[in-house]
Amino acid sequence: MKKWIIGVILALSVGGCRRYEPVPELPLENGAELENTTPDLENQAAGTDDKSAEGETAAETEEETEEEMAGQEEMLVITTLPERTPVKVKGIYVSAYAAGTKEKMDEIIRLLDETELNAVVIDVKDDNGRITFDMDSPQAQAIGACVNYIPDIEELAATLKEHGVYIIARIPAFRDPYLAEAMPEWCLKLADGTVFRDRNQLAWVNPYQEEVWDYLVEIGKMAGEAGFDEIQFDYIRFCTEKGMDQVVFDPEVTEGRSRQEIIQEFVDYAYQELRKEGLFVSADVFGAVIGGGQDAETVGQEYSAMAEELDYISPMIYPSHYADGNFGIDHPDTRPYDTIRAAMDASTEDLNAVWSAGGSTAAVRPWLQAFTASYLDHYIDYGPEEIRQQIQAVYDSGYEEWLLWNASVRYDSGGLLTEEEADLEAAAR
Repeated sequence: MKKWIIGVILALSVGGCRRYEPVPELPLENGAELENTTPDLENQAAGTDDKSAEGETAAETEEETEEEMAGQEEMLVITTLPERTPVKVKGIYVSAYAAGTKEKMDEIIRLLDETELNAVVIDVKDDNGRITFDMDSPQAQAIGACVNYIPDIEELAATLKEHGVYIIARIPAFRDPYLAEAMPEWCLKLADGTVFRDRNQLAWVNPYQEEVWDYLVEIGKMAGEAGFDEIQFDYIRFCTEKGMDQVVFDPEVTEGRSRQEIIQEFVDYAYQELRKEGLFVSADVFGAVIGGGQDAETVGQEYSAMAEELDYISPMIYPSHYADGNFGIDHPDTRPYDTIRAAMDASTEDLNAVWSAGGSTAAVRPWLQAFTASYLDHYIDYGPEEIRQQIQAVYDSGYEEWLLWNASVRYDSGGLLTEEEADLEAAAR
């Protein structure tokens, strides 16, 4: 029976029930409860005489008792993981430059204090692959990746915590031109051995290289030590630009695994490693991968499968990112509520297959548009009304969390509620 108990608990710690919710008590063999499996030493001692009378020696009984205790100790070790307290996030993106500027951060903290916002997503590794503060990471130090955009990350984290702010570390994964140039053996290459570059002449690292996985997880752990609550991976995908069909992948490295399979393996690995540190783990994904199809295969993101291995998943469903006609909407950017509602309903439909089978998934926390896409042929200005329409669409779809993206870190209270107003609104839903 001991092996059966340990097997169940090991499966729970590694398998489907891996979220931050408490693990429910499970009935064991013959209806016994988990809490009743601790050995009753007094009864065992009393039973020794009975067993001895039946011909079993005291030494044998003592040996059996020690084995039982060893089994219990093993079981307790298996189930020991740091406790994590989830937060229903309403957050904004903050670049490393903004995070390192006191005046800007004072402005952001005032906004957090005065509105329903309770979280920030801060660049720990930027889109160029530079680590944004001095980090004691052997690999980052070896290649000189650290820059001092944020002079004192511990002080910043402590200040945000004083204001009750949940802190998320944004870490671009496989779009890392700095690492690719420093470690060319880890980057995407063409058949002639030259480095593949995107339209901006930036190199990407190869998602099949497990050394890259270790580097990303190391950065995540260092962010946790600096005070971050959650690690959010962005660019957790393959490059999609012209010329990718000319990239050569070594069969000895790929081992027949598809793009979606290798991204999934990285997600699982990163989750396991960072979860042990008491960190929440999330990932940004293209909105277009919801429901699968060619886009999902090209980037390597399988929405529902990734959601099964994460705490949070953040589809980037900015209305500006959808082409004319998507969801039957003529110009998605001009209809923020309808576009967000359609994307979130598609998320529900995609994840429903997992839920119907009794599985669990990450909480869905979408990225919403807090910028004006003036580069489109058909667009509207995104102000307070458009932001609130998107937030309402999230709620009307049955979801509770959201993030706002503005690359220039320009936010104001327009479209946001006070904390008290937000509580009343939530109670009325």
